Amino acid sequence: MPAPHATAKSREKPLGVSTAAASDATFLSAIGREVRRSRAKRGMTRRQLAQASETSERYLAQIESGTGNPSVNVLRAIAQALDLPCAALLPEAGARTAALGEILDLLAQVPEEELPELAKDIAARVALPGRADRARRIALVGLRGAGKSTLGRMLARHLDCPFVELDGLVEEDYGASIPDLIEMAGVATFRRHERSALDRMITSHDSAVITTAGGIVSNPETYALLLRRTHTIWIKARPEDHMSRVMVQGDFRPMAQNREAGSKDAMADLVAILEARRADYARAEAELDTSGDAIEQSFAKLLSLVAPWLDVAGKP
Repeated sequence: MPAPHATAKSREKPLGVSTAAASDATFLSAIGREVRRSRAKRGMTRRQLAQASETSERYLAQIESGTGNPSVNVLRAIAQALDLPCAALLPEAGARTAALGEILDLLAQVPEEELPELAKDIAARVALPGRADRARRIALVGLRGAGKSTLGRMLARHLDCPFVELDGLVEEDYGASIPDLIEMAGVATFRRHERSALDRMITSHDSAVITTAGGIVSNPETYALLLRRTHTIWIKARPEDHMSRVMVQGDFRPMAQNREAGSKDAMADLVAILEARRADYARAEAELDTSGDAIEQSFAKLLSLVAPWLDVAGKP
C-alpha cells in the first residue's frame, strides 16, 4: 500500500510546480505586454528605451516577450524611462475598493468598440462644468502625418484667432529642438515642459487653435487637462496615408530610428504606435478622418465639427 501512496504524492508535486510556473509565465507576459504597449504609446524604439533605462536591448526584448524576469531595480529603471510609476507596469497594480472593483468588472464586459463612447459619458458625468471651461479653445491631436498643422493653421485663420503648436512653445522655453531636448534631457523633461506650456496656453487664451505632439496621450495628467479645457478633435488617417505624408514632410518621428521610413519595419512601428494610442485618441470630443480627402474637403468637415462649439461660446 505505501507504494501507491508515494506515487500519488510524486504526481501531486509536479502538478503544483507546473501550475505555479504557468502563473509566473502569465505574470511575466503581462509585464512584457505593458512595457511594449507603453513604449509604443510614447513612440519609443526598443533601442531608445534600452538606452534611457540603461538596460541591454537584448534583455529588454526578453522582458517584452515575457521570457525575461526583470528585477525590481530594472523594472523601476524602465518605468522611469517611460515616465511612469513602477506599479503601472505591474498587472496587479494596487488594491481597489469594492465599488471600483464592481465598476471595473462591469467595464470588462463592455465590447471594446463601445468603450470610447462610454468614456465620454463618464467624463460628462464627472466634469459637467468642463464644457464652459473649454471656452473657444480647439485642440487637434493625432499622429504625425494626419494633417493637424495644415488644418490647424487654416482653422485659426478662418476664426481669426491664434494658432499655437505646443511643440513650438516647448522649443522656445527650452531653447532647443524637441529631438535635441529629448536627447539631452530625456522624455520626462520634455513632458514637463509640455505640461507647463499647455497650462500657460490655457491660462492666457480663451480662443485659440492648438496642435499637440502625437505622444501627448502618454502623459495621463496632461492629456486629461487638454480634454477638460479644450474642444479636442482626433485628426486621424489610414496608416499608409500617415506614412506617405510623413515621407513628403521628411520628418520621420516617431519612427526615426526604426530603419528607413516607408520600410516594412517603419510601417509596423507606425501601426503599433497607432494601436497603442487609439483608445486615448478616441477620448477626444470628436474625430476627423482625413484619409483620401483633399485638404479642402477635410477643412470643410472640420468647420462642420467646430460650428456647434463656436455657437455655444459666440462666433467671432
